[in-house]
Amino acid sequence: MERKNYEDIASELFLKGCNCAQAIFLTFQEEIGLDEDSMIRLSAPFGGGCAGMREMCGAVSGMVMVMGCLTASSDYGDTAAKRALYKRVQSLVDKFEAENGSKVCAELLQLIKGSRPDPALRSEAYYRSRPCVRLVRSAARILGDWFEAQKA
Repeated sequence: MERKNYEDIASELFLKGCNCAQAIFLTFQEEIGLDEDSMIRLSAPFGGGCAGMREMCGAVSGMVMVMGCLTASSDYGDTAAKRALYKRVQSLVDKFEAENGSKVCAELLQLIKGSRPDPALRSEAYYRSRPCVRLVRSAARILGDWFEAQKA
């Protein structure tokens, strides 16, 4: 079976208007099994580094949400499962950070940390001025690589 093109799916979703977290989370809708409306709503506040606060990159937050849905234990008292989940997530986030230089939205966009701009109108100028499409593709590829390795 041919590998799903996670990068193209995520970037297309972003270019259609999804925020960075939504683009990653929705890319894995089939694997997660939640309905689209719920996924859009759950991931909506994580764009712009969490509600535009420019903290953790939304694409990274999307990766974390996918990992929670796919690998977390429903037993919140299972510390061994929690430890294993944290290690998996840390490994993926470390890969993103090594590839992109940071996991923090403000740093990735070269903005002053603490700035809280309103969501910007999506235009060609918007997409040209930001690395977000590249970052969404990076997160989708890293997560897709992990997912494909689990199937092998």
